Amino acid sequence: MSQARLKVAIVGSTGYGGVELIRFLLHHPFVEITSVISASSSGTALADGYPHLNQIMCNTLDGVDIELMRQKADVVFTATPTGVSAKLVPQLLQAGLKVIDLSGDFRLKNSADYEKWYKHEAVDADALEQAVYGLCEWYGEEVRGKSFISNPGCYATAALLGLTPALQANWLESDSIIIDAKSGISGAGRGTSLTVHYSEINENFKAYKINSHQHTPEIEQVLTNIYGKPVTVTFTPHLTPMTRGIMCTMYAKLNGRYTNCDFVQLYSELYEGRSFVRVRPTGQWPATKEVYGSNFCDIGFAVDERTQRVTIVSVIDNVVKGAAGQAIQNLNLLMGWNETTGLYFTPVYP
Repeated sequence: MSQARLKVAIVGSTGYGGVELIRFLLHHPFVEITSVISASSSGTALADGYPHLNQIMCNTLDGVDIELMRQKADVVFTATPTGVSAKLVPQLLQAGLKVIDLSGDFRLKNSADYEKWYKHEAVDADALEQAVYGLCEWYGEEVRGKSFISNPGCYATAALLGLTPALQANWLESDSIIIDAKSGISGAGRGTSLTVHYSEINENFKAYKINSHQHTPEIEQVLTNIYGKPVTVTFTPHLTPMTRGIMCTMYAKLNGRYTNCDFVQLYSELYEGRSFVRVRPTGQWPATKEVYGSNFCDIGFAVDERTQRVTIVSVIDNVVKGAAGQAIQNLNLLMGWNETTGLYFTPVYP
């Protein structure tokens, strides 16, 4: 006898994260999308904005209605702008729904940090306490059976997967970490602005939010938790003229003498059995095209014996592993399914 499918609703279905959730969940064997939701486009057809999705059954966009979601869904994905989930999620939890939030509203455990870095009022304290930070490869066991998962940020995912094994092993000087990150422009969302205007971004490459990006405290929070002592980082994000992908090139002073082979062995052993992290052999470094459209994170290393520093290169697809793919990976863990279910696709190349 086949099992009943889990009913899911997606709030923010007209954003890139929401659309990517739809793309993957349509192929998930245990899930049925029962409601696609947009506060700004309710009553219209999803296919009006995304013609490539005209085959889905629930094509008409619902409005944000808690009771309707309670009737239609078991789990709600909230792929909303900053500040929206902060108000919506507590209502969903009160209605008895499980929630996986793709916004940054519940990632930071310190409300003062949230207000400082996100420039919004502090989120609901009870909901914040319930939120489990869903970096699957490190907190997957904590996700199982929970009701509310806060999905990590895209930059944070790439940086943390690349840094945490070496920092946990005490191989890095914790005050020496520099994260040089580059992202495709889909990370800015679908809204129009001068920042992502074709004339501005094409054949251009620029840093932004230097020393002020909201993923900085998220990265530091997790690294501190894993290391057991306060960790600070220098984090500089850049926009690149490509659609998808994040590359984090990270530098740190070594706390001892280690080789490239040491790093490969450490990371391979730690991530053994974690299907979505692929460790490159010595002398090979990953590129964003090699994870395009997939939930993989590829990591490579280069130890510089002259300077006693290590360079760690980590790449993900920002819309998949950095958003929708990891959210579905969290759903799989939450439900007790194999974490690769509905996600194990080969990257699109070229």
